[in-house]
Amino acid sequence: MEHPARLESVETVIVGGGQAGLATAYEMQRRGRPAVVLDAGQRVGDSWRHRWDSLRLFTPARLSHLPGMQVPAGGWSFLTKDEFAAYLEAYVDRFGLDVRLGTRVERIEREGARYLVTAGATRLLAEQVVIATGAYQDPKVPVFAPELAADIVQVHSSGYRNPRQLQEGPVLVVGAGNSGAEIALELAGTHQVSLSGSAPVFPVRPGSLPSRVVMPAFFFAASRILTVKTPLGRKMRPRALHHAAPVVRVRPRDLAVAGVQRVPRVTGAEGGLPVLADGQRLDVRNVVWCTGFQSDHSWVQLPAFASGDEPEHERGVVRDEDGIYLVGQRFQYSLSSSFVGGVGRDAAYIAGAIAERAKRRERERAMAGSTA
Repeated sequence: MEHPARLESVETVIVGGGQAGLATAYEMQRRGRPAVVLDAGQRVGDSWRHRWDSLRLFTPARLSHLPGMQVPAGGWSFLTKDEFAAYLEAYVDRFGLDVRLGTRVERIEREGARYLVTAGATRLLAEQVVIATGAYQDPKVPVFAPELAADIVQVHSSGYRNPRQLQEGPVLVVGAGNSGAEIALELAGTHQVSLSGSAPVFPVRPGSLPSRVVMPAFFFAASRILTVKTPLGRKMRPRALHHAAPVVRVRPRDLAVAGVQRVPRVTGAEGGLPVLADGQRLDVRNVVWCTGFQSDHSWVQLPAFASGDEPEHERGVVRDEDGIYLVGQRFQYSLSSSFVGGVGRDAAYIAGAIAERAKRRERERAMAGSTA
């Protein structure tokens, strides 16, 4: 006989145990408010471990820490994705955060004045919910991808690990942002590679002497000047949300020297092969889609999320849905909101808003009890 899942009452649920969720849990703890973090991974940091093998952070260690704990590495070193995952594990251990792993949230809905959070057999009734799953979660590929020949290996950047996943023969990498440029450069060591797309290039290479001046200045501007509170920030926000970010580490010359061929935009498929904007069909054996991600909040069954996209919010406080918050969204408050080292300020703001709401509700309940 199957028994119904036990309903557990909690004050705040944080959905997502990456840097945004953990920073928020820490800030909640600082304010003396309990919070439960739910994460689908089997280990803290799995969202980083499952990215491509050679990935390193694009910001130096001194700009890549969460509130309350420095990264245990040289200030100008660049952590590997596994080193950063280990840092997140250590962060949870140090502060004793309540993180429940292997718990994928399937649904959030209203239950009276509170929210019912369902994750398999786990059911939590929460006063507040913070959605910290990141700005975009679902891999995005063109609608014509299924029209490519069945014997062409296709992999999205979210599933790419290393060149051994691909078969022999030419590779088309679609998307020339950070992931596309880095993966194309790596694959050039073992395959003939064509790279489709374009993106701006960051003015200095990470780790170079000039970068030690430029990167802190850029981080300061991204955190303090380019915000929703400044005219320049408001002007830049739409562009930051809808255009490719600058390629940080790989230079166009690096790609040229490695033999990567730049090709026009991919527009469709014909005869099982990808077609470029100039009408050329590329005879390739592999395609790596570095075409980004799309937002999907369909699992949040609340009116403010009816479109399935990012809801209207003020610095992460969702409008028209008292008790629901966001952390880790792109340009949530500033350009640095989705940076590893920039999420802490948004986490602190949201934790403060939740603490004030929790205190207000406690006062309201106390007053109601005294007049009963």
